[in-house]
Amino acid sequence: MKTRRHLLQSIIASGSAPLFLPRHLIAGSGQTPPSEQLATAHIGVSGQGGGNLGEIGKFPEVRVVALCDVDEGRLAGPAKEYPQARTHRDWRRLLDSQKDFDAVVVSTPDHHHAPIAVSAMLLGKHAYVEKPLAHTIEEARLMTLTAARMKVVTQMGNNGHAGDGLRRWKEYIDAGTIGTPKEIHVWSDRPGNWWQSQGKPRPTDTHEVPASLDWDLWLGPAPARPYHPSYHPMQWRGIKDFGCGALGDMAVHNADPAYFALDLGAPDWVDAETSEPNSDSFPAWSIVTWHFPAKGQRPAITMKWYDGGKRPQNVPFVDPTINLGDNGLLIAGDKATLFGGSHASPPRLLPSEAQASTPPPPKSLPRSQGHRIEWVRAAIAGKPMDSLSGFWYSAPFTESLLTGMLAVEFQKRVEWNDLDMTSPNTPEAQRIVRKAYREGWKLPTLPA
Repeated sequence: MKTRRHLLQSIIASGSAPLFLPRHLIAGSGQTPPSEQLATAHIGVSGQGGGNLGEIGKFPEVRVVALCDVDEGRLAGPAKEYPQARTHRDWRRLLDSQKDFDAVVVSTPDHHHAPIAVSAMLLGKHAYVEKPLAHTIEEARLMTLTAARMKVVTQMGNNGHAGDGLRRWKEYIDAGTIGTPKEIHVWSDRPGNWWQSQGKPRPTDTHEVPASLDWDLWLGPAPARPYHPSYHPMQWRGIKDFGCGALGDMAVHNADPAYFALDLGAPDWVDAETSEPNSDSFPAWSIVTWHFPAKGQRPAITMKWYDGGKRPQNVPFVDPTINLGDNGLLIAGDKATLFGGSHASPPRLLPSEAQASTPPPPKSLPRSQGHRIEWVRAAIAGKPMDSLSGFWYSAPFTESLLTGMLAVEFQKRVEWNDLDMTSPNTPEAQRIVRKAYREGWKLPTLPA
């Protein structure tokens, strides 16, 4: 909600930023002085975690002081590359025993994101958390509130948010190029060839846990179940206990320009059509619809999400023969339609003659210095609003997307009250909004 965002911005602005000694006052070898460095602890160091470590860890403004992974085999390589960093298997022990870090980089399966990030933020640590930001709506809300209360700098790993393309979507729309926005369509090629766990029941065959993997730690707050190779690595995305399906993987990228440019906020209802559902994994394909009420000068608008091979049909100004590609976004207005690919790539106008005859709008929005580096520099400066996909933005965005999972789960139109995170017509949705944690694990709470 816009009012909630403004409140959070006020909370953040009221705090004083930490002081750092300017570089020009320090004599030395030309290296970045410790007072202008961010000491980072990386939790999850392979796959996307390896990508985050490989970029963030190379910034001169960063010192990597801790590495954590439940799989020793995946921890070994980064440990050799960063011999000065202490290594851990359990993130709880890292937070309890190591005090020399300023920030965490969380690159774990979705079900670990919130407990790690909230625990770290309550210690006053800045947080970079992979997408989707949270596994549940309640977790995302708590992450927003915790970041604001603790005045830490945060960022969700939807790296396209820093790109020029995201800004061009908004500049085109603000210039009135497509007229009044009428409908939004977002799609992805996931799951498909990326993982095969969706649309399938829980496997019943047994497998030995790899010697390098602490399976109990990998499960963390999720319900106990036997190890299976279809869960780790990456296949977990399709399993309800661990991931958020194709929607969680790619909507945070592909729908970002629409959420940003149109200030969508929270929906008032969601609906879904899917393949045959099952209790363990997300459907093999889904078409999810969100209805966003009118806001300011923008009229009410619907957004449709397509995955598992489904694609938009009969969109205004879109030639049916056009190749939409594997991932993309369409925002249709009453004058023209904007079309682009994944990760907030730059848009083009449809029909093609509109692109040829319409002058591009001026670049009126500030540009980012880079998604990860803007978080690092904002953390060093103590300026939460300088991190442009901070939880003040990305957590409400995540909440809105995750309401779609309610319609997928209950196979009907679900009304949504954003203020108290309830559904007037589907009270049973609370078990999805606020999930139970396994015994021995908990979601931290904000102190009174």
